[in-house]
Amino acid sequence: MKFLVTWSALSLVWWGSVASAQEPKPQMAEEVFTNVQLLRGIPVKEFMGTMGFFAAATGMNCVQCHVEESSGSWARYADDTPLKRTARAMIGMMNAINKSYFGGRRVVTCYSCHRGGTRPEVIPDLAVQYGEPVLREPDEILRQAPGAPSADQVFDKYIQALGGAQRVAGLTSFTAQGSYQGYDDFEKYPVEIYAKAPGQRTTIVHGDSGDSTTTYNGRAGWMAAPDTTTPVPVLPLTGDDLAGAKVEAELSFPARVKQALNDWRVGLPTTIDGRDVLVVQGRTGAGRPPLKLYFDADSGLLVRLVRYTDTPVGSIPTQIDYADYRDVSGIKMAFKWTTTWTDGRSVTELSSVQMNVPVGAGMFAQPAPPSKK
Repeated sequence: MKFLVTWSALSLVWWGSVASAQEPKPQMAEEVFTNVQLLRGIPVKEFMGTMGFFAAATGMNCVQCHVEESSGSWARYADDTPLKRTARAMIGMMNAINKSYFGGRRVVTCYSCHRGGTRPEVIPDLAVQYGEPVLREPDEILRQAPGAPSADQVFDKYIQALGGAQRVAGLTSFTAQGSYQGYDDFEKYPVEIYAKAPGQRTTIVHGDSGDSTTTYNGRAGWMAAPDTTTPVPVLPLTGDDLAGAKVEAELSFPARVKQALNDWRVGLPTTIDGRDVLVVQGRTGAGRPPLKLYFDADSGLLVRLVRYTDTPVGSIPTQIDYADYRDVSGIKMAFKWTTTWTDGRSVTELSSVQMNVPVGAGMFAQPAPPSKK
């Protein structure tokens, strides 16, 4: 089972900020991996996210840049290859351009030139120039769109669509069971979710090689996965990854959504799969990446979340698409969500949900290292 990508899928990241005093000290990349030369001083999870950024920029997978034997051995990822040496030179060039021409701001990234290819294109493509234009949505909504409803109006319609403010406010806990299917994996595995207000959530995927668990207890978070698929069996969440676990918990209790971020603004309408949607952007604080929520213009239901995680070479987008809303005790819940990020895609489908049931505090404690099956 491909649990390397499970890490990102289960850590829906970017909502709120947590004081550094509350964050456990993570292991740095150079403490876990050998032959780390440029990407030193960053947590292991951020280091792995940076690898995902390289993959998205060049269209390459892990073993294409590393050696073939690395797919079965974490130690072999340390082997030097011509492509790794080229990547280090490219990072130096990128940093020099940003420092010399943009005051150190990260304006140029690997993706700026590669755009999903191993080699940057140098000749204009006439088919692209004269073809149907591709309208890209901006990464950031700079101002409230003229004529668009206010964020309060969009959220009020969302809460009403879910079942009304009184019912939604009365949701204090739930448990759920279903299936999880990872990227490039034909198997579906059992998944359990435990959530309790305010802001606690645990997700457990029962895989062939062991359980993969993500836990957030309202202040701290951890990820635990079999040692065959991760270099650190239990990884404390920090920074953007801790905020990512928080967004999972906050979205579990929609009555809290409006208070979770600030600087709300609504952008120009757009479409998803032919449906008109309203885009609402919020921030956790000044200078932090935006988070965007997409609501169906007709039903008012949340259909997509997009957030960004920072790495030393650029920001990584994570997209979560929600579908199959069903009524559970008078409240509509999404029974399916698809998470897409730079390392792949996963699909979670629920089969049953139990509302307002007792969930013990032990469900949100630091998970133990997974035992091998």
